Amino acid sequence: MAHRLLSSTNRSSTRFAFIFTVSLSCTYLCYTILFCRGTVMTRQAHEGKRCSPSKNAAGKKLLEKLDNCASLEVRSVVEESAARRGPSDASEPPSRAPAAPGGQWADVKFRNMSVAQRFGDKKLPNALIVGVKKGGTRAVLEFIRIHPDVRALGTEPHFFDRNYDRGLDWYRGLMPRTLDSQITLEKTPSYFVTREAPRRISGMSRETKLIVVVRNPVTRAISDYTQTLSKKPDIPAFDRLAFKNRSLGLVDSSWNAIRIGMYALHLENWLRYFRLSQMHFVSGERLITDPAGEMGRVQDFLGLKRIITDKHFYFNRTKGFPCLKKPESSGQPRCLGKSKGRTHVQIERDVIEQLQEFYRPFNVKFFETVGQDFKWD
Repeated sequence: MAHRLLSSTNRSSTRFAFIFTVSLSCTYLCYTILFCRGTVMTRQAHEGKRCSPSKNAAGKKLLEKLDNCASLEVRSVVEESAARRGPSDASEPPSRAPAAPGGQWADVKFRNMSVAQRFGDKKLPNALIVGVKKGGTRAVLEFIRIHPDVRALGTEPHFFDRNYDRGLDWYRGLMPRTLDSQITLEKTPSYFVTREAPRRISGMSRETKLIVVVRNPVTRAISDYTQTLSKKPDIPAFDRLAFKNRSLGLVDSSWNAIRIGMYALHLENWLRYFRLSQMHFVSGERLITDPAGEMGRVQDFLGLKRIITDKHFYFNRTKGFPCLKKPESSGQPRCLGKSKGRTHVQIERDVIEQLQEFYRPFNVKFFETVGQDFKWD
């Protein structure tokens, strides 16, 4: 009797344990399904969000322009193994997007939300493009921004020349979020000719890397004048502004378009605060004829792997300079804006020769100081 009772108790226990186990399994399965469904829906909802460009962004304040979605269209950090390998060997025409490991190289820039935006911090810049105006600074900025290890501010903040009194915290707040492995970069070409800029930048960090894009100073002055003329059609003729006395060949070096091209003069001020090894000089002419070569040297200077190569560029004959090949996510190749590549005002040959003569001693001293011959004569 006792044996029969014990056997019945064991069967009941076994049955209860089986039912309990099945119940737990079903509960776990239900929670798993609900959790996965919620995650997928959340992700889809997140991915469905897109930043709509502000129609009046140009009229907003600097901080608003920098903080809106349009200015945050920057590179996310893709998987390290994929991001470091660079573009694949694609030899397609400009209308096709060149492939890159882990997806199209353009996807590095156009993603919903980058790792840096979610987990990065706003930091003071490690590197600055400090000059020169009409030298090709915008091209260098746009080209280097496709590197996954670079996060760059698209708008010129003019902190070290116009907004220094706002303080470093304000300046830091303008910067894009970056990871520890990424470089923070900004561009303001007027820094190079601002006397206080080297001292102020050195006060921020003596280890800051400086990029200077230089160009034949005569061509640069004409380009500068052409841009001003497009905004102010009533300004005097180029030669009237460039010379105090043209018949005597007296150049007016106080005119900003002329003074900017006196590179050796400005460089002396920078070398009081920075080592020459902290400065890299990009040739504006070679940036047009060999953009991959120039950008390769920029990447070397910044300590980056050479990811930006000739596979990223094609030459736009209409504009007269290189453009980035069309990303898969865009309908057009990426070229600089309409204000870039405009036809220069025609200047008399003897005026050009007089200016070349004026700049020659400055050019020679500049070449000797930086150890490069830019061949402007």
